[in-house]
Amino acid sequence: MTVPLPTATTRWRCTLCGNLTRFDVTRSTRVVEYVHLDLGGEPRTEETEVLSETVESVRCRWCNAVDQVELVDRPGKDVTDGSARG
Repeated sequence: MTVPLPTATTRWRCTLCGNLTRFDVTRSTRVVEYVHLDLGGEPRTEETEVLSETVESVRCRWCNAVDQVELVDRPGKDVTDGSARG
């Protein structure tokens, strides 16, 4: 089961304990990296292009619930345009 990523107007919430801030996220990422090796052979990644990314599971750090995370609206955000309510 994949879990949708939070957006500018949503965030994760554990449905069991209500946690909004601490999660262990397992994700698969496919990237292309430009790696520059200095003359001593030490690598440094200078550019990263994410080709695909999938969140496989999200575990709540408070209650250890696995795959019990839902997307909820962020407070003070208007779901239609992402602006703060005034």
